[in-house]
Amino acid sequence: MTEIASIGLDIAKTWFQVHAADRDGMPVLRRKLRRDQMLQFFEDLPACLVGIEACSTSHHWARMIESTGHQVRLIPPQYVKPFVKRSKTDSADAEAICEALKRAGIRYVAIKTREQQASLALHRARDLLVRQRTMLTNMIRGTAAEFGVVVATGVQRVRVLREALQSAEQDVLPNEARDTVQLLFAQFDDLGWKIEILEQRIMAWHRANAVSRRLASIPGIGPMNATLLAATVPDATQFKSGREFAAWIGLVPREHSSGGKQRLGGISKRGNPYMRRLLIVGAHAVLRWTRRGKGMQSAWLLSLIERKPANVVAVAIANKLARIAWAIMARGGVYQSANIAIA
Repeated sequence: MTEIASIGLDIAKTWFQVHAADRDGMPVLRRKLRRDQMLQFFEDLPACLVGIEACSTSHHWARMIESTGHQVRLIPPQYVKPFVKRSKTDSADAEAICEALKRAGIRYVAIKTREQQASLALHRARDLLVRQRTMLTNMIRGTAAEFGVVVATGVQRVRVLREALQSAEQDVLPNEARDTVQLLFAQFDDLGWKIEILEQRIMAWHRANAVSRRLASIPGIGPMNATLLAATVPDATQFKSGREFAAWIGLVPREHSSGGKQRLGGISKRGNPYMRRLLIVGAHAVLRWTRRGKGMQSAWLLSLIERKPANVVAVAIANKLARIAWAIMARGGVYQSANIAIA
């Protein structure tokens, strides 16, 4: 058989499609494999370059295939799609992945370790439970409002709402509604302690990770942001600059330029929405402290506060935080306050 130089691997739950090509890009092997055949297949092959579309379970298979001596690259799906010919099939996807491997200028996804994926699992679980708690709070507030019991918004006001409902008379809150609300409050309490457990585990991971601790030295980057950044970005040097990293998160203007005329819109919102949201939340905290005369007091930030709306300023701060985070992850060290003054 002709020597295999590159392989495009389309992964799934049970069946996996292999498309192998030689150094000239000519196909030399097309094969469908069962899950239990995967490792043996790659163990029997001479070392080559293997491309996998970055998707669910891709990091697991990348680690497993690398353990057999191959070089593995994870390719973002948007870079694979242009090479899919006509109808979408497993075979066409594998061929497209193999073709994308040969292209220059493609940024690959860094392969995450098991520990990094475990940290991200904590974040995803916490985010899910927080959203469920918000939904539950809205349900309780909506039910109470139907009977004329209204309090201020916010999770911290749930205790006040509970006391108001418990003290409500029978003619205000019927027993059926009271029992229903009590069930919802029990679920609310259950979610609360589960979220607390997850946050404790995230804090433990943060204390054990040197990169996360260094990131937490940045104002506006707490343990939640620090652990998320450290786990999501295994190798920050894959980005050429802090601006490129901020663009990857989606914190730069969307551009639609033509004919030599530049047109910039709102932020692109590409990349990880959860990371972008946490950075903007941290930026709002920085903004509040700056307005109180504390925290960051750079000329750049004070000038921006005078000229722009609060949300625009928060996004600009989030962009700056992302750039500083990249510098710390890529170059080492801790946060130096002079960095924020760079416009």
